Amino acid sequence: MRVSLTVNGRPAAADDVWEGESLLYVLRERLGLPGAKNACEQGECGSCTVYLDGTPVCACLVAAGQAEGREVVTVEGLASGDDLDEVQRAFVEAGAVQCGFCTPGLVVQAHALIAAADGVPGDAEIREALAGNLCRCTGYEKILDAVRLAAARAVAPSPGSSA
Repeated sequence: MRVSLTVNGRPAAADDVWEGESLLYVLRERLGLPGAKNACEQGECGSCTVYLDGTPVCACLVAAGQAEGREVVTVEGLASGDDLDEVQRAFVEAGAVQCGFCTPGLVVQAHALIAAADGVPGDAEIREALAGNLCRCTGYEKILDAVRLAAARAVAPSPGSSA
């Protein structure tokens, strides 16, 4: 079957998709977007988190056919050309990227948290939001630092504005 969807703001299509194929496989192998990682294939680790119609989902749990006609935003789609999204930038600046395998899912989930937050989320709220994203390299503190940094920047008035 053919699956047509919008990915990172652009129309995309994948041909010869079989019924059991996941959205994750389509993104990585058919559309050349390797950002979302393939780890557990059971929705337990969060490394494949993407937005589906504005909601973060584990792409490994979404059948490719379910994405027909829908909008997907991957970690690659958060950036604007060569300009990183504020969350991506904060992860780099805070040193929250180690092996990088979990990073795309954490960035998408943190992005969703910050977008939905009313102000800067507290540590408990950040931990709850990221609970479905596993990292084997860190003690999570630098990840929390990155989310705090991005959230603080998101609510700070931009230079030259009256706040």
